[in-house]
Amino acid sequence: MITREENQLLCRVEGDAPMGQLMRQHWLPVCLIEEVSEPDCTPVRARVLGESLVVFRDSEGQVGVLEEACPHRRVSLVYGRNEEGGLRCLYHGWKMDVKGNVIEMVSEPPASCLAAKVKHKAYPVKEWGGFVWAWFGLPEQMPDFIPPPWAPTQDTRVTIAKAVIPCNWAQILEGAIDSAHSSSLHSSDMVPARVAGGQATDKNWLRPSTDKAPRMQVQRGSYGFRYAAIRRPIQNAATHEYVRSTVFVAPISVLVPPNNLYNVANVNVPMDDTTTAFYFIAWGHPSQTPETETWRKFLGQTVGVDLDAHYRPLRSDDNRFWQNRQAMKAGNFTGITGFPNQDIAMWVTMGPMADRTHDRLGASDMAVVEFRKQMLEAVRSFMAGGPAIGTGDLAIPRSVVSYQEVIPKTVDWRDHPCTYVWADGQHRPELEPSYSVKV
Repeated sequence: MITREENQLLCRVEGDAPMGQLMRQHWLPVCLIEEVSEPDCTPVRARVLGESLVVFRDSEGQVGVLEEACPHRRVSLVYGRNEEGGLRCLYHGWKMDVKGNVIEMVSEPPASCLAAKVKHKAYPVKEWGGFVWAWFGLPEQMPDFIPPPWAPTQDTRVTIAKAVIPCNWAQILEGAIDSAHSSSLHSSDMVPARVAGGQATDKNWLRPSTDKAPRMQVQRGSYGFRYAAIRRPIQNAATHEYVRSTVFVAPISVLVPPNNLYNVANVNVPMDDTTTAFYFIAWGHPSQTPETETWRKFLGQTVGVDLDAHYRPLRSDDNRFWQNRQAMKAGNFTGITGFPNQDIAMWVTMGPMADRTHDRLGASDMAVVEFRKQMLEAVRSFMAGGPAIGTGDLAIPRSVVSYQEVIPKTVDWRDHPCTYVWADGQHRPELEPSYSVKV
């Protein structure tokens, strides 16, 4: 049982909230690179850990992440002119570069020295894996950027679907590490079949089991944990087990079990206490990993069709998430198209911030229990002066990956040799745990 105080400690990220301060010890995604793809493009509004931001790409192609409010009179810089190496506020013409330097003050007399005395809040930036990342911690504590497990090299194809969800980050992440729900909620999209392992088609994902009540086992690490959902396979059930092993990479990422063609991950960036930027990612070799348009169409996450121009889902509680009751009568389990949309319906209907004090948890909730326990321990340790979970020497080893496979019962899933999915016969990029990118 989790207390009300523990629930607040787990969920809240704004201002001085301890969990938000812990997250500031990690590089965090701010937006997609595609949102600011061209020099002098339209500035983009973003929000991370309760801070309102403006993101722009200057004339030289450099990306800036700045506080949204102009340092002069606090109007929004999202409406500013992006021109000639900086972002110019419409109100009085002050102009800031990507580093936060005020390079012009047209409203001030030429002899004024005010520009040299003003520095706008700007964050260190790195572009990698389809994202614009920023460092929100103290400048003197900024580490080198370490590529995430789902984007090991610049050449890896990383395909991302984005949705802005009106609820807290933790209930979304708990959904990502809850393997048991997939056998019910996603049963019309993750279809049992007589296959050797998880497989992807252009319409659904196939899995070699009809078992809806997996046995759960957890292995904790310094980076988070990995766990196995163990089910009876359709074939060779007497001698084998179907294992789906998921990896929680603290504080906000999950390596989801892959299929036979590409790997899957998700990242859940808290925009504030009750809004989350949810990113669902396919990654791997370019020959097997879907392109962006195909991926978003498969998931039901296409801008202009499923999402508005700001990546907010058009399906909502007000329109019952476009649920088709006739399709349910015809055999579709949820009547909601696209398995992320099925998840979103569950997350949103928990409320803006789920009240975990009333949960009645069972054996299939072992990973959810471990997430709550580990993150509460981690934030208390951090508050006491310890290092943030998953940082420095505590970062996830490159050898830790998610997998799904039918394996002999004589093999412990923890010891089963596995690696991420890649194209057969193609060079597989490998990186040392210490690999980093200078900013």
